[in-house]
Amino acid sequence: MIPSRIPIVAIVGRPNAGKSTLFNRLLRQRKAVVDNTPGVTRDRNFAQAVWQGQPLLLVDTGGLEFQEAGSLNSRIQDQTRLAISEADVIIFLFDGREGLNPADAEAVDLLRRADKPTFFAVNKIDGDKQEAAATEFFALGLEPLYTISAAHGRGVSDLMEAVAETWTPGEPSPELRASSFESSTPDAGHRTPNTPLHVAIVGRPNVGKSSLLNRLVGFERSIVDSTPGTTRDAVDSLIEWDGQQILLVDTAGARRKTKIHERIEQASVLIALKALERAEIGLLVIDAVEGITDQEVRLARYAWDRGRALVLVVNKWDAVPPEKKNQTRYLENLHYMAPITTSLPVVFLSALTGSRLSKLLPVVMRVAKAHAWQLPTTQLNRSFQEWTRRTPPPTFKGKQPKIFYVTQVGTKPPQLVLFTGVPEGITPAYERYLENQLRATFDLLGTPVKLSFRARRKDEEVKGRQEG
Repeated sequence: MIPSRIPIVAIVGRPNAGKSTLFNRLLRQRKAVVDNTPGVTRDRNFAQAVWQGQPLLLVDTGGLEFQEAGSLNSRIQDQTRLAISEADVIIFLFDGREGLNPADAEAVDLLRRADKPTFFAVNKIDGDKQEAAATEFFALGLEPLYTISAAHGRGVSDLMEAVAETWTPGEPSPELRASSFESSTPDAGHRTPNTPLHVAIVGRPNVGKSSLLNRLVGFERSIVDSTPGTTRDAVDSLIEWDGQQILLVDTAGARRKTKIHERIEQASVLIALKALERAEIGLLVIDAVEGITDQEVRLARYAWDRGRALVLVVNKWDAVPPEKKNQTRYLENLHYMAPITTSLPVVFLSALTGSRLSKLLPVVMRVAKAHAWQLPTTQLNRSFQEWTRRTPPPTFKGKQPKIFYVTQVGTKPPQLVLFTGVPEGITPAYERYLENQLRATFDLLGTPVKLSFRARRKDEEVKGRQEG
């Protein structure tokens, strides 16, 4: 079963139309914000939000920087095509101060031919006096056409009300279910050889994703089938390894028709995010010579927060100079530069030559097992009692917090609820301690672990005594 995914809303338009301003406006509304992806600041281009109870992935395309020389028209067309290919909903902004531009008209024609919900808005209409500036845009025959001020919030709610109508009404969101500690994957923990494991290969352009995909498909020589992906251009590859089917989510193929140069790093982010939404496990590929970058750290954090398991693939290991080819030292530096990698398995290989490739899929299967991990409640409670007895929680307002009962409420990733007398007394540091004990004891490398602390109930206290 493919993990549930949230809709992707892309904001596109000409440079300086106010895309980033609208992006930030939507994220600043307290009623809308669930969480900003860790590491995402104003100059970065994606964040998780929620509008009217529906989580969404908001993407600001304003940060796209195209290395190829070209006209303004071509850059707008590239940007719009990318949004059409990868987004579920598109918001197109016109610049109300600068007026109608030929590039706007061409983009509108392109969007009209797309089978995607698209909303057009004239930005920088700060008051009634500026409304007249929007009249020329009606010549494009757009209905409806929203007038907004992203800087001041004018008209933004009306625009988003219309966008929200594209969600399925009354359908509970996967994220809200997950926040209530219900598994969003009913078959979690019951994988059979006929249930493919969905694995996405993600990373910056030119790190070797396509080479790795081709090696995995050709190296095992056990191709079962090729099936169309959920994006317009991607073709996923189904392989079999050790009796288990693995569906490799192809992020490289998704770019072929867009004709966007592979060096456009910001454009690749959107494709990677959508691939991660469709996957259970991400293979985050980095260049061994260049090392990990901020963008790759953001991808890792996004995947982690969305409950995806991760394997870090250090590709092009054969290109590392002999004097620097020390894995222990490399890992120490990697963990220092990107602390999130301390919880990830790392595989050093060369997709070009196939060196060490045989080590990758066994690690993937080990991570898949950890991601679907489920432990009997009795054993779980005994383990937590031992850990808290050995290292009790710090006192809180003169009281010693005690964990009475633990139960697992979900998998993919493992989700645990811990009942205690004072949930607010459990510090982040102590929560990390418990998570580290879980990982060390039950081999949970490569998967997030969600811990939630709830107030004790009498029946849970009785259960805790019985389990002990």
